[in-house]
Amino acid sequence: MATVMQKIKDIEDELLDLPGIIEGAKDGKGRGRQVISTARTCNCILIVLDAIKPVTHKRLIEKELEGFGIRLNKEPPNLTFRKKDKGGINLTSTVTNTHLDLETVKAICSEYRIHNADINLRYDATADDLIDVIEGSRVYMPCIYALNKIDQITLEELEILDKLPHYCPVSAHLEWNLDGLLEKVWEYLDLTRIYTKPKGVNPDYEDPVILSSKRRTVEDFCNRIHKDMLKQFK
Repeated sequence: MATVMQKIKDIEDELLDLPGIIEGAKDGKGRGRQVISTARTCNCILIVLDAIKPVTHKRLIEKELEGFGIRLNKEPPNLTFRKKDKGGINLTSTVTNTHLDLETVKAICSEYRIHNADINLRYDATADDLIDVIEGSRVYMPCIYALNKIDQITLEELEILDKLPHYCPVSAHLEWNLDGLLEKVWEYLDLTRIYTKPKGVNPDYEDPVILSSKRRTVEDFCNRIHKDMLKQFK
């Protein structure tokens, strides 16, 4: 496992080069659980694929990550699940459901020994979505598929692969499109720069505080500086 500091735009990002994931990694094979647990802490996953056989490797890696609770390029399920002391299983929905009905929901809850709960669906959720919410140990993060060795495939093949979502074609050997890959990483990280301004002093534009665009409240900013900073607020 290697760590490299890479400057993207004007921000220093830490890149972790993790060992390759093999089949059975999620079950501990080849120190796979250690590797995947490290991946869970990242803000963006970059999966390097061989352009000659990308689909085979992509499916294998996705299966291992999914089995360890990592959801790639997905949003958390838009549903609420709340346990209660009594009243049984209550299912409500604001949309038409094609995957879940009350009996299916009861069967899933029964598997987790849950007999009293309120579930509200805000979209056409699947059984897997409900299970993810019940277990609550899932992480949702952006993922880019770096399609390496594009110098070894034809232009026609490259044009087909380039249409796939979340892909970025590169050639590490010939250093093709590496800047394009960094641009895509910046886009997927979705970061916000916060410039601090001490009282009576000009803003510091050299060293911004970096926050995710999805978590950029004053509370998030304070926690990024120091966990005790909020305690000093009136």
